[in-house]
Amino acid sequence: MKTIRALAVLALAAGGPAQAEVTSRTEQGFAIQQTAQVAAGAEQAWRELVRPATWWNKAHTWSGDAANLTLEPRIGGCFCETLPPASGQRGARTGTAEHLRVINVVPGKMLRLSGALGPLQSEAVQGTLTITLTPGAGGTLIKFEYVVGGYMRFKTEQIGPAVNAVLGEQVARLAARLGGSQAAATPGK
Repeated sequence: MKTIRALAVLALAAGGPAQAEVTSRTEQGFAIQQTAQVAAGAEQAWRELVRPATWWNKAHTWSGDAANLTLEPRIGGCFCETLPPASGQRGARTGTAEHLRVINVVPGKMLRLSGALGPLQSEAVQGTLTITLTPGAGGTLIKFEYVVGGYMRFKTEQIGPAVNAVLGEQVARLAARLGGSQAAATPGK
């Protein structure tokens, strides 16, 4: 329960856009859809997307430093984080954390990753994050869809909105780097 409260506080502090919603929810899982229209072309958006250290909020990392994030855009590639030893720990080893694993790549168009983000990592759930880039007249539409299901000790009506707010903040930060703004999510079902 403390984790849910902490996530809710972080989500509120994140200042993520209020219009983004959980698009569906059951007791076993939830789905989130976030979109952002950016001025950049799809190739530029792709280059930025695969460099999360430049746009992911450090408050939502295990190490407290987004510079420790990497993403290998290839099948089996890792969206991972290096966890440096605490300062003053002589001989301590560097740790690592896997956030998501790449399962499908179409450069410049689509990236699909599998895994459970944040506090969901300790639960028996599977998550799939599909990110699509659709070129248009004024730039690129970026869409994040995250579908999570399985056994979890969280209530989906609490954890779904918290995860949505945190992921929404990341989409907004990516959009801001690419000259765009967050758009409304598909209404809930």
